[in-house]
Amino acid sequence: MTGEYAVLDGARALAFPTKFGQHMNVKATRSTDLEWTSLDSEGKEWFSSSISLYDFSATETTDEEISAKLKKYFKGIVRLNCEFLDKWNAFKVETKLEFPQDWGLGSSSTLIYLLAKWADIEPLELYYKIDSGSGYDVAAAGAKGPIIFWSNDEEVSYRQIDFKPKFKDNLLFVHLNKKADSSEAVKKYFELSKNNKKDFVNKISAITDTIEDVKSLNEFSDLLKEHESIVSKVIERPTIKSELFSDYPHLIKSLGAWGGDFVLAIAPDGIENAKAYFEGKGYNTCIPYSEMVL
Repeated sequence: MTGEYAVLDGARALAFPTKFGQHMNVKATRSTDLEWTSLDSEGKEWFSSSISLYDFSATETTDEEISAKLKKYFKGIVRLNCEFLDKWNAFKVETKLEFPQDWGLGSSSTLIYLLAKWADIEPLELYYKIDSGSGYDVAAAGAKGPIIFWSNDEEVSYRQIDFKPKFKDNLLFVHLNKKADSSEAVKKYFELSKNNKKDFVNKISAITDTIEDVKSLNEFSDLLKEHESIVSKVIERPTIKSELFSDYPHLIKSLGAWGGDFVLAIAPDGIENAKAYFEGKGYNTCIPYSEMVL
């Protein structure tokens, strides 16, 4: 909700775990390989692989890129827990998403969390072994409610907060009909000049702190509008409202990597009116706050 991009340089970020997640079932088998199957939200298989227990390479796979990612995950796990799979026991692993793949609600972060729990290691430790982002999404994957997350040279921490706004029925999540590439967004952000990033971090952290105790929809909207303006200047990109929804009368805020996945729309005139506006423009996946946030 807050802190995109800035969280990479230590800003405090407000993150919401969603009601949509991912399940993983693990069963011991007599196979010589680890058999992996991934199902989408409709129960259809979208990926499968046989994985060698020797070096985690795929002996068979439907997607080389995904298999390479799984190999990286498993190698990260054994660096943190050398006893994981050391008995050469084979397993059948099945994962199932609770949301469409193009929604961008954390198929990778929830998988990292689930793998870490299976291997009895800390999810964030695994994440930092295999990736270069902030890790806020992995922290949110195991949270029971909204969290404030921060990561800097001294510490990585997060705390759950009691965020239950009275205006939740005026908040709508809208999917932009495409998925953002978070890894590419992180890379581009790190390529930006370091000038004024301290000021950027301080301003975003201050907004996060204020939003935690916000009481009114107007105040919430004003803070997010300021947030959009600040991030837009730093990443040198126009806001999503100016790009796609300039005639929408209220605030629209990007969430996560800009340019895809979901945005948050403020709907003081009611959710149904807002939905009619977005659906009229071809954005038919509109989810009220109460149906999205855990």
